[in-house]
Amino acid sequence: MSIYTWRRKYLKYGMVGLMAKRKSIPRAPLPQEHALSETEELEKLRTQLQELQFEVDVMKETIAVLKKDPGVDLTVLRNREKAVIIDALKGKYALPTLLSRFNMAKSSYYYQRAVMNKPDKYLSYRAQITAIFQENRGVYGYRRIYLALKREGVILSEKIIRRIMKEEELTVLLSKKRKYSSYLGEITPEVENIVSRDFHADQPYEKLLTDITEFAIPSGKLYLSAMIDCFDGKVAGWTTGTRPNADLVNTMLDQVIANLPEGCHPVVHSDRGCHYRWPGWIDRMNGAGLIRSMSKKGCSPDNAACEGFFGRLKNEMFYGRSWEKVSLDDFRQEIDRYINWYNHKRIKISLGGLSPIEYRHHLGFAA
Repeated sequence: MSIYTWRRKYLKYGMVGLMAKRKSIPRAPLPQEHALSETEELEKLRTQLQELQFEVDVMKETIAVLKKDPGVDLTVLRNREKAVIIDALKGKYALPTLLSRFNMAKSSYYYQRAVMNKPDKYLSYRAQITAIFQENRGVYGYRRIYLALKREGVILSEKIIRRIMKEEELTVLLSKKRKYSSYLGEITPEVENIVSRDFHADQPYEKLLTDITEFAIPSGKLYLSAMIDCFDGKVAGWTTGTRPNADLVNTMLDQVIANLPEGCHPVVHSDRGCHYRWPGWIDRMNGAGLIRSMSKKGCSPDNAACEGFFGRLKNEMFYGRSWEKVSLDDFRQEIDRYINWYNHKRIKISLGGLSPIEYRHHLGFAA
């Protein structure tokens, strides 16, 4: 039986006409309203194809223009978003068809177009915000950018700044990794936890916090030993090295002691790492009249302010960047640049929009 015969039987009897002839299966012509001519059938398929293509085009533009997920519900889009998609498809489909698909009134569409065609009154601010973000290593969120603009005499609401940053895709990347630990056991007697999580200080060099952190890059590992002043968060001293040994922390401590004001004997708080329990560290502390304080065993919140600095440093300088083909010496210089920027320029909200050194100068203290 040829395909043309099958087609004629299908058009006349439906699926029953294609079955084997049996007396139990009555065959009668389909009602006239269900029998479609070849032209009508082709027209029906063409209409269905057009509707399907329309839906595909709408979804493609929604993903491309608005960066929405493929399964987004078009009925929950804002009128501004609907107008953007309609404008993108208007050259291919009639406006009434698009308005009907998005359930949008014609007057609402033209209102949104008028709003979008107005000059961007924040155009100059966009460039300024982008420049501030890039000049500060891409680590400033909207609060710090607000303070940076304020210092330049520009008052812009945080809500507007946050919206502009979102539109310009100025995103601060955050990441967290496992912390390096230097604990090797109770090798010398413990000392009292004098700081006891009270990280407030009324003047510079009253309370100092210290710790070591590790950086692993393709060319090797580098360790940073730093000391943080509780008064304003300034990095009072730091050293870097390829091994977390006594020389690393002792050199950093010598640097801090050399810069202490005359007659100053701060409390120096650390964790229970082996570096702070070796004779070299203890002798230097006693010789300079510094007061030792230690966290409880395995209790990182006891040194939270120092941990916080390391977290900021890694989020703002280390994570989210490729360190391929970067030597350890170059990486060491990058850490030095970051800490100098942190001390001299990085805005701290808790300091009223000033950097640690600017804050000291503002209060009349020596840097």
